[in-house]
Amino acid sequence: MTTTRFAPSPTGRLHVGNIRTALHNWMLARQAGGTFILRIDDTDAERSREHYVDAIRADLTWLGLTWDREERQSARLDRYQAAFGALQAAGRIYPCYESAQELDVKRKIQLSRGLPPTYDRAALKLTAEKRTAKEAEGIAPHWRFLLDHAEPIVWEDGIRGTQKFDAAQLSDPVIRRADGSWLYMMPSAVDDIDMGVTQVLRGEDHVSNTAVQIQIFTALFAAAFAAPESAAKMLPAFAHEALLVGREGKLSKRLGSLGCDAFRERGIEPEAIIAHLARLGTSQPVEPIADRSILVASFDLATFGRAPAKFDDEDLERLNAGIVHQLPFEAVANRLPEGMDASGWHAVRPNLAHLGEAADWWRLVTGPIQQPEFSDEDKAFLADAERALEWGDNPWGALTGALKDATGRKGRALFLPLRQALTGMDHGPDMGELLPLIGEAEARARLTRAAA
Repeated sequence: MTTTRFAPSPTGRLHVGNIRTALHNWMLARQAGGTFILRIDDTDAERSREHYVDAIRADLTWLGLTWDREERQSARLDRYQAAFGALQAAGRIYPCYESAQELDVKRKIQLSRGLPPTYDRAALKLTAEKRTAKEAEGIAPHWRFLLDHAEPIVWEDGIRGTQKFDAAQLSDPVIRRADGSWLYMMPSAVDDIDMGVTQVLRGEDHVSNTAVQIQIFTALFAAAFAAPESAAKMLPAFAHEALLVGREGKLSKRLGSLGCDAFRERGIEPEAIIAHLARLGTSQPVEPIADRSILVASFDLATFGRAPAKFDDEDLERLNAGIVHQLPFEAVANRLPEGMDASGWHAVRPNLAHLGEAADWWRLVTGPIQQPEFSDEDKAFLADAERALEWGDNPWGALTGALKDATGRKGRALFLPLRQALTGMDHGPDMGELLPLIGEAEARARLTRAAA
């Protein structure tokens, strides 16, 4: 069974890049009838906050990205300890004693020599006596995973094609801090094994992480590390999508803070966000598709390109208007102004860019309205309109037809004074739908007032 996961760290709010990753993993799972896991990567106890966990859940729920299971890394520390022990016994983990300052100096020296800033494995040369001496000095070790330099790391990426890394050009990753806390690399691999994750879809900034994790997977399998209930010892299929950039074509700090709260404040519908992000960065057209089952059915990693995906606010606004124009009354009834029924929604919907604007247009029905000053000629015309008004199935059609025959007016000269008198606006919803909502008594009162 296809199993995907979205693994945010609860150290902040979700931003648009996180949302896109969550959406695509959700779509992969839903397309295959599989499982979508929300995994809270909260091993960093110092920075993780429970209110961010709640916010992540709330944002995903608002977007309609429901998950089938939730896992917490903080509840799985025993599994990481077991994996650590297995890798240590296999000789794939070693202690290191350099300080952050010492490592920074080493990196700068390597860069000045035109060399990649990889760890030089100096800790491997320490004798047992030297390690004991350092620990006697109160220097607690951090722990690195020993990469195998013998073979290149190769995988077929679902978006980027064949990927090949020389392990000797990568640093042995730190997997455990000196205080005993875990970094991302090993716990993520352990979770993917235990949870039977079959596909890992994430940003291209994780490509080198994948190269390292493939070796961690392989080492764990070789150490016979797997929970009895876990999936077969197979690597997940990896795919790395291009990162989002702003409209100007550059990486934007703004995209790192743009999240669901900002979208809600702007009146952006969840379905507009889904429609925008579902196909962003692909060869498929980005369209205001409100039915997400259509988006799920058409989701295809083969359509993803390597070029950065441009997130454009104007496109999002366009999509939002298109989505709003499709929303049925039942879907929005509890968000509409008091008194607006299905007929009212149908009348104002084509004029909305955001659902919140419905209240502004509904005031044309409920009043009061501010009428413009009319010329004497238009006042006489509006007085004729009040006398000609007959209420029936189509009062607007009957009124304009009678006035056209009686006055010879047509086009703007016919319609504009009537709209202005009845709504106070020179544009707006279709008057054929709006006039019945205003009602006969109010319509007569407005025409009479405009003609006075």
